[in-house]
Amino acid sequence: MSKRLASGLGAVLALAAVFAVWVVGSAAAGKAACGTVVLNEQAWAGSTANTYVAKYVLEKNFGCTVKVTQITEIPVYQAMASGKVDAVLEDWQHVAQYKQFVTKQKTVVLVGSNGLQGHIGWFIPKYLLKQYPQFKTWKGLKGKETVFKSPESGSQGMFLGGDPSYEQKDTQLIQALGLNFKHVTVGAEPAEVARFTQTIKQHKPVIFYWWTPQYLNKNLDLAEVKLPARFKGCQHDASAGGNVKQYRCAYATYPLEKLFSKKFATSGSPAVSFLRKWRWPSNVDQNYVANLIAGQHMDPAKAAETWIKAHPAFVKTWLGK
Repeated sequence: MSKRLASGLGAVLALAAVFAVWVVGSAAAGKAACGTVVLNEQAWAGSTANTYVAKYVLEKNFGCTVKVTQITEIPVYQAMASGKVDAVLEDWQHVAQYKQFVTKQKTVVLVGSNGLQGHIGWFIPKYLLKQYPQFKTWKGLKGKETVFKSPESGSQGMFLGGDPSYEQKDTQLIQALGLNFKHVTVGAEPAEVARFTQTIKQHKPVIFYWWTPQYLNKNLDLAEVKLPARFKGCQHDASAGGNVKQYRCAYATYPLEKLFSKKFATSGSPAVSFLRKWRWPSNVDQNYVANLIAGQHMDPAKAAETWIKAHPAFVKTWLGK
């Protein structure tokens, strides 16, 4: 072998060694490149379940540092737009915000369903239907609103509203339907739950804003009051205001969505790919974790770990295995 050939071969080998080190180093760096991920926990038990299940996998499988914020439904869009929040794992179809932040500004990315179907409605305990079968529909409530009287509602019937930060239109809907209800809000979800569960335990009348999926629905024997059919232009969120006639219809049923900030979606973080794949197998699974947290008062991280360890095959699909 000539010196020139040996020298050239040595240079090639040296270059190959450098390249191998670079590849290994890049792979290691890529594996550890998750960094900090900011997930927003919304003000309901199902969202807490989402957040802590995703947090557990991100930390255990990707080495991420996960921070949890608790910004309400509408303001969180601006937080994502400014890069302060990376992901929301359960959005109840805020169409006006989609138009502003997803379509127009392109600062938020609509990722897809989290595997759940959501529906909001008016609910009553089924035992009321034995005495008032007409309560199956809103028309049967007319003239009987005082059945639901409470100290807060005076001479009117009381409609128990949800957390003021939630998507809702009940004040407008009551007005549009000409019902003699006073809309009463007692605060966040735990306060509403405490109020109507206590009333149900006492076997008294109550009508309230509620939704599915929700972990309590398995234990509470509830009936949904049928509201007017939906129509073109029917709205399910009254935060934009306007004529009450546009709210004279039932709430929609729709897939619950995941949202990323544009900054996060284009970051190259391995957390992005995982959260795109992450979704619940069914409403039952979210309800199980939510019940552990809100119903049995288990630490959210422990509740998430309990479900994850019981479902290794499904977790592998999130990891692309």
